[in-house]
Amino acid sequence: MNVDQASRIIVKPYITEKTFAMVENESKICFIVEVSASKPQIKEAVKTLYNENVTNVNTARTIYGKKAFVQFENTAKARDLATKIGML
Repeated sequence: MNVDQASRIIVKPYITEKTFAMVENESKICFIVEVSASKPQIKEAVKTLYNENVTNVNTARTIYGKKAFVQFENTAKARDLATKIGML
């Protein structure tokens, strides 16, 4: 997967108080993703864009679009990535 394809899959980070707390408590970051994206595609897109290993992906369809809750190996990695993308 190249960067252009990954950018189409990962639309933007989704930031609320709840998702902000998920970074610290559960090592998860929430993204709004393309509606047709599958979990393996989301995992690969995060790896391509941010060079971080993903341990788990959960998705949910909402009125805001499709959300992906991406879990990382530890809280430090999630916190570093959240800082890098401007969440923290």
